[in-house]
Amino acid sequence: MWTDAIGQVHETASGDVRIASLVPSITELLFDLGLADRLVARTGFCIHPEPEVRAVAKVGGTKDVKLDRLRALAPTHVVVNVDENRRETVDEIRGFVPHVIVTHPCAPEDNFALYRLLGGIFDRQAQAEALAGQLRIALDDIKDRAWPARRVLYAIWQDPWMTVSRATYISRMLALVNWATWPDEGDAPAACVNGDCSRPNAPGERYPTFRWSDGLVRDLDAVLLSTEPYRFTEDHADALERQIGKPVLLVDGEMLSWYGSRAVAGVRYLNGLAAAGI
Repeated sequence: MWTDAIGQVHETASGDVRIASLVPSITELLFDLGLADRLVARTGFCIHPEPEVRAVAKVGGTKDVKLDRLRALAPTHVVVNVDENRRETVDEIRGFVPHVIVTHPCAPEDNFALYRLLGGIFDRQAQAEALAGQLRIALDDIKDRAWPARRVLYAIWQDPWMTVSRATYISRMLALVNWATWPDEGDAPAACVNGDCSRPNAPGERYPTFRWSDGLVRDLDAVLLSTEPYRFTEDHADALERQIGKPVLLVDGEMLSWYGSRAVAGVRYLNGLAAAGI
């Protein structure tokens, strides 16, 4: 028996297993667990691994799943995520898919449980343990060093400008190298409203909007512009650095925000980024 992020208990899958993944990073993980032949559906944002992922049918986006298309593919299992998929969509999927697996990694260390969950359900324990071993080595390496404290703002969008709260996977990833994200606990609401963190400007929002100000910039050591979901470029970073007078770094959003198997490379990437200094 295997328990998912909301306490649902799942048995090891048997028979004709047909998996739909509505989470880009988990689609990549399922491939790395050796489940390519079981995947029947993905979102358009599920782009790794290339080119193998192209063989899997697309069913819309993470927030706008084409339910008729998904139903036609007859999955036995659908993997979703608390942050990335809409609750009402997941509720509809429960009406025609026998097994809905809910995930919600909130820190790099949560990947160990994610590997065990999916490896256990889909009988890929050996592959899951191999990934866990790689992640443990990467985490041990990054934690072996005493990193200088830095205060950073991690921007994921502009028009409006948006950042990440301390409750997110991204913020906890950056904390591995002692980079504390703005806003801190006292600057942001403490909890989501009825578990819904998807609405702009909602109290307790995990991805709050902000405006640039002298007071905000004064307390920062650096700004990190992520390459996703907004496609920030070096041109954006150069322009913003001239505007605010603080270091602005373009960072690989997949490496810092994707959990699953990408977390192994992500922790290594962060290690190198921090070693370069800001």
